[in-house]
Amino acid sequence: MPITDSIKITPWFYLYFIENEGMAFGMKWGGDGGKLLLTLFRIAAVSFFSYWLWSLVKKNAHWGLIISVAMIIAGAMGNIFDSVFYGVIFSESHPGGPVAQLFPNGGGYGSWLHGRVVDMLYFPLMEGTFPQWVPLWGGEYFVFFRPIFNVADFSISSGVIAILIFQKRFFKKEESTEIQNTDSETENNSVTVQPPE
Repeated sequence: MPITDSIKITPWFYLYFIENEGMAFGMKWGGDGGKLLLTLFRIAAVSFFSYWLWSLVKKNAHWGLIISVAMIIAGAMGNIFDSVFYGVIFSESHPGGPVAQLFPNGGGYGSWLHGRVVDMLYFPLMEGTFPQWVPLWGGEYFVFFRPIFNVADFSISSGVIAILIFQKRFFKKEESTEIQNTDSETENNSVTVQPPE
């Protein structure tokens, strides 16, 4: 079913407000407890990636790897901000309904660490109906690139994709530096034997 409650920028780009209660692509996991675990996992992941970024900068790693990891951290921080604070500082909102109020009198729609992540970018690049002869989906409506996402998701995805595509280039310098360090240590530890006179 096509999305109708949105702002059309171009035929293939819409701004569409939606609050994502779970993980990527709106998947949910385990109710309130799952939401809390997801937020805590995001915080732990950002801590790990921040330490990794710090060590990459210290090692003078490839600039592309440093930028990619920084993009992952920045995107995750944006989603964490939504998860931690939005439930407390905003009232309930729905597409086509009343606009969310900042700091409502009765309090927000949720509690700390239980906020929804706001998504707004929608790119329905192609839509239509599958031909009847297609197994399983014949005659069903489809949209190619259905996910609605935000800038933070784009930043995380771009960082991960860049690391996957350029991994040989990003990690080559680090490996060759380790080999050179091992070779120089071997040379320093070798004992020179003088022939007898």
